[in-house]
Amino acid sequence: MNEKVRTLIIGSGPAGYTAAIYAARANLSPVLYEGMQPGGQLTTTTEVENFPGYPEGITGPEMMEELKKQAERFGTDIRFGRATATDLSEAPYKVTIDDNKTIEAETIIIATGATAKYLGLPDETKYSGMGVSACATCDGFFYRNMTVAVVGGGDSACEEATYLSGLASKVYMIVRKPYLRASKIMQDRVFNNPKIEVLFEHETLGLTGENVVQGVNLVKRRGQADEENVHLPIDGFFLAIGFTPNSEIFKPWVETDETGFIKTIPGTPKTNVPGVFAAGDVADSHYRQAITAAGTGAQAALEAERYLQK
Repeated sequence: MNEKVRTLIIGSGPAGYTAAIYAARANLSPVLYEGMQPGGQLTTTTEVENFPGYPEGITGPEMMEELKKQAERFGTDIRFGRATATDLSEAPYKVTIDDNKTIEAETIIIATGATAKYLGLPDETKYSGMGVSACATCDGFFYRNMTVAVVGGGDSACEEATYLSGLASKVYMIVRKPYLRASKIMQDRVFNNPKIEVLFEHETLGLTGENVVQGVNLVKRRGQADEENVHLPIDGFFLAIGFTPNSEIFKPWVETDETGFIKTIPGTPKTNVPGVFAAGDVADSHYRQAITAAGTGAQAALEAERYLQK
């Protein structure tokens, strides 16, 4: 027996919970599945200082807990579980949860977020929130007048390095290749910035430090005759090698760009499937902030309400 719901929200970051608050207040009786990482990426962030309304700052997990309580207060049915398959060929849309339960939904809000790509080093987990970050705009502020390293050679790495140079005293860019993949304008910004030093043909071996990151071990020109090990003292280690949007199960039905981010009609959370909306990082390769995710979550719920009224 399939369960029928009016509005199904998939994902529990700022976008999912905000959508739930708006949908519940509009009497859409939303059901929200939290997914693999309840609370989303913010639960891996220690301090959130740039979300309006928290003058003293708040930890990521605390903030998500408060958003969750707010969504529950208005009647959102929040459940543990993750969407594993979808059939969006016709309404009501079918979503399979944990490979065994099927839900039929009149409207769906996709808020599954994106996952930062990591190098896969054990030290990245060891120092998570203690000097390792995948978001310069979230965490750069904590590294004022300190030394940081950015891994990556594309546009986003150049952007992160340039942003961090406005805060840190020194920024190393660790680039595996002998060149930058970034656009010409971003390369020029990096090369003309006295605070940024680009380390070409360097790969990260590991991080060092007592409880917090204090240094990075690199190998220069790995496998070459002049291969050498390099140690640099640093205070922060930023990953800028891209994000993978969690959009795989929707791809047969919903349009995505070449990297997998869900395409929405500009200025709206509408996808190409009527009644299916996307909010937060799964549809945003550009800003990736809690506040912008929350904003699109509100838009998605408002659009779902309008769609159901019709």
